Amino acid sequence: MIWTRKPSSAAGMLSSFGRVATRLASLAWAPPPKPLRAPPRAVPKASIPPGRITEIPAFGSNPGGLRMLVYAPARPPRPGAPLIVVLHGCRQGAEAFATDAGWLALADRLRIPLLLPEQSTLNNRHRCFNWYRPSDTGRGGGEAMSIRQMVRAATRHFGTDRRRLFIVGLSAGGAMAVAMLAAYPAVFAGGACVAGMPAGTASSGPMALLRMHRADPYRSRAGLVAAVHASAPPRGKQPWPRLSIWQGEQDRTVNPANAEVLAAQWSGLHGLDPDPATDAAVAPGIRRRTWGRAARPAVELWTIAGLGHGFPIQQAAPGGGRPGPWVLEAGLPAARHIAAFWGIDPAMG
Repeated sequence: MIWTRKPSSAAGMLSSFGRVATRLASLAWAPPPKPLRAPPRAVPKASIPPGRITEIPAFGSNPGGLRMLVYAPARPPRPGAPLIVVLHGCRQGAEAFATDAGWLALADRLRIPLLLPEQSTLNNRHRCFNWYRPSDTGRGGGEAMSIRQMVRAATRHFGTDRRRLFIVGLSAGGAMAVAMLAAYPAVFAGGACVAGMPAGTASSGPMALLRMHRADPYRSRAGLVAAVHASAPPRGKQPWPRLSIWQGEQDRTVNPANAEVLAAQWSGLHGLDPDPATDAAVAPGIRRRTWGRAARPAVELWTIAGLGHGFPIQQAAPGGGRPGPWVLEAGLPAARHIAAFWGIDPAMG
């Protein structure tokens, strides 16, 4: 998020951040102004070869100064296929994370294109999305607006069904995914946050570090919901995006209580009871709770007892991912379960 950790263990990952003072000093570093890019232009379909990740250099004004990468599946997407936006974590690259976490394999199997925004060290020296900075998470500006412009360009290029746009992220990317759902709720049908943070939980670097290590114990459920409403346009009776939440209980970078807070925030946003509708032990050490209708819950929360800070995979499962930086073996392929929650992976239904 605003950190760096080694992939092998929670302790090793945490040690690579350095001391808190060093991290606070790096947060105080002021990045240079984010460059404006050329006006949007149409991307010829032939310029995005199948089965490869391709950079799209011009997609809008790009006020957040991000790179736009896309993955076209090996077989052409079906007309009206969904689009999945995948946001990497700190110290990660978009291509490596999407590959390791199983998203490329899922895209090939389901013939779904991927949008892979990538952070720059000019914006954040650890290549974290600036999920806590209001200028980067609010509508119409910063990194959030860059991602929105990418979604518009990718949707136009791939002929995506605009009712089936989804966003997922790990760590800082997970927190940014939640921020995008809050800022642009009409754009996305659903999202997923892995080891991330609730919307509106911090507005500065020091506050972000505090909340990462200690979830807010004082804010009420109504206050959590109000934080989302403050970021979003008036919704009336329109439904909010559905959300899948994942958290390792041995996470030493993000306090696991933040996942509980996020579930309270998003279930409250949907007007649901605080208590989950279902609470099941899927496997030893793996718990899944849901809020809303059993057949199509609005919110789900997965907690994994032995997992540290990272994206859960199951290497032995087909398309289940492979271990990599902050991509951890958990005996559970999160990408496939998230896609099933969104209703786009019938094989997991």
